[in-house]
Amino acid sequence: MFQVLAITAPIFIIIGFGFFASRWGLVSREQIRGIGTFVVTFAMPALMIKALSERPIAQVLDPGYLTAYAVASLIAFGIGMLVFRFYRKAELQNRAIAAMGMSCSNSAFIGFPIAYMAAGPSAAVALALGMLVENLLIIPLALALAEAGLQKGGSIASVLLGTFKRLGKNPLIISIIVGLTLSVLNIRLPTAPLKVVEMLAQASAPAALFVIGGVLYGTKVRGQLNEIALIASGKLVMHPLLVGLMFLLLGSVEPSMMLAGLVFASAPMMSVYPILGQRFGFEGRCAAALVITTLTSFFTVSILLMLIHP
Repeated sequence: MFQVLAITAPIFIIIGFGFFASRWGLVSREQIRGIGTFVVTFAMPALMIKALSERPIAQVLDPGYLTAYAVASLIAFGIGMLVFRFYRKAELQNRAIAAMGMSCSNSAFIGFPIAYMAAGPSAAVALALGMLVENLLIIPLALALAEAGLQKGGSIASVLLGTFKRLGKNPLIISIIVGLTLSVLNIRLPTAPLKVVEMLAQASAPAALFVIGGVLYGTKVRGQLNEIALIASGKLVMHPLLVGLMFLLLGSVEPSMMLAGLVFASAPMMSVYPILGQRFGFEGRCAAALVITTLTSFFTVSILLMLIHP
């Protein structure tokens, strides 16, 4: 029990620092956004490059892990679509945004710090592979379906094309490509650039957690509690169960990668979830779901680690 708390408690204490720093006016919303921009643009890409370039490509592109995580996430997305279709009688854009919340994790800001403490360096590789699944598969699919519902029969192909164009400018995606290229070519960074990359990578976890706390302050939880509960339970219970089941069915994933993958799947949805839902009119529900799921994840992730952590 105390070993698990030693992993999870520091994570949520730093989140608490960000929350109370915002509440007490020590940092403004603009400053929180600036720290978040630093994490997404510099610190996390540096972590991706370091993690991927230091390993042979055969170790990085783990087909078993990639397949298990992708299939499990797609199944979670599909179940979310069905639940909101038949139980909530929701329109297509509503179903797509809800399903995205059930199947896309906050891998970078919350999942990685916990996974790294639990599983070690393998967590960085699992993070990169999970982000490939989320950014190149789940998010484009959800946004394309939501756009199609909003446009009442609009072209899904055109929406997907536009989404992939935007993802091509994403620093995290670019850093994954750079890291994979260095791994394929077996190129090692010179000492000075490597030191810069290492320093930026070390800043990624604490800065990301601080941002989460700052974002949570001021977010209102109101209305639509049934839908929020469905999204939260789908993310924190269904998604990790499906990922664990797929790992067991394939049976070819290393234990440390399995542990990291389960932690990532158990993390709450991504911090930009309300932003992605804003275009479709669901920013209030998405923000409330983010708050509730993030707070509840302290207990669910702790329980997960008590059950599976050596």
